[in-house]
Amino acid sequence: MRKIKNTKKQNRFDKLLEMPKEISSTDPKVTIMGFNEMLIENYKGILEYQEFFVRISTHIGIVNVNGFNLVLNEMSSEDVMITGKIESVDFESTE
Repeated sequence: MRKIKNTKKQNRFDKLLEMPKEISSTDPKVTIMGFNEMLIENYKGILEYQEFFVRISTHIGIVNVNGFNLVLNEMSSEDVMITGKIESVDFESTE
């Protein structure tokens, strides 16, 4: 119950300041550029990494990326860039 109250307070505060949802939210943002690049923002951690498969944990679930020659580039605490031949992406909800 406490988490819901804090979230409602934060939402009101963000609306008051006219903050974009992307800035104040922990929801992941997935951007795919062609078949060779993918950017995942607001991720929690990397669960599994292989040349053909990447599993990334987010605050609302897991992002699975399948392909060939996958490489994790430009990693920071907030986002990760995946490059290589991306064949499919699927999401597992943990909520």
